[in-house]
Amino acid sequence: MPPAQPSSGRIFQNPILEALTKTHIAIPLTIFYGLGIASGHVSVHILGYSVLHTLSFYAVGALFFTLIEYLAHRYLYHMGTAGSARKVRLQYIMHGIHHDHPRDKKRLALPPLLSVVLATLFMGLFRLILGPSGIAFGGGYMTGYATYLMVHYAVHTMNPPKNIFGVLWKHHNLHHYVGDTGAFGVSSPLWDHIFGTMPEDPKARRKVATT
Repeated sequence: MPPAQPSSGRIFQNPILEALTKTHIAIPLTIFYGLGIASGHVSVHILGYSVLHTLSFYAVGALFFTLIEYLAHRYLYHMGTAGSARKVRLQYIMHGIHHDHPRDKKRLALPPLLSVVLATLFMGLFRLILGPSGIAFGGGYMTGYATYLMVHYAVHTMNPPKNIFGVLWKHHNLHHYVGDTGAFGVSSPLWDHIFGTMPEDPKARRKVATT
């Protein structure tokens, strides 16, 4: 018999709305890696910036995404909900269902429609603040987002690799299965180290206790 499929839960009773909460991971990866590549092309070949200038803004944009990823996960997706039924519902729609069904492959990324709307707003904001250089910055940001999606999908659907990237599996599993008050970074544990939200590894604690 084939292995049982992971449960997915349900957010909306309306089948159309429910369908809009799901996506195949290939769709957002194609959109946002494509947007990242296109932004680099525009920066160099249309706006006339040097490759070094473009790559510099691209890299800073990707790094900036990891900070936004951390802050959104910590303060938005894990917002306090005490005493507010609306906040409980909102938090469940945004993120709680993922914690209840972490292996649901179709809910490991924002739905494409919402993602494209947010991407448009962010790209416009970067262009407004940084001028034409905001195109390369935004391209790096979108590439960072696509990489986050790829890492998140891999962590929840694949066995951890026996190399340095296995750290990402371990880090995110601490968030899901040890305590969701830490390990908020997904694509990188960098900001957890900086802001002091690295949870204690229970295996390391047990090892110390037995020595």
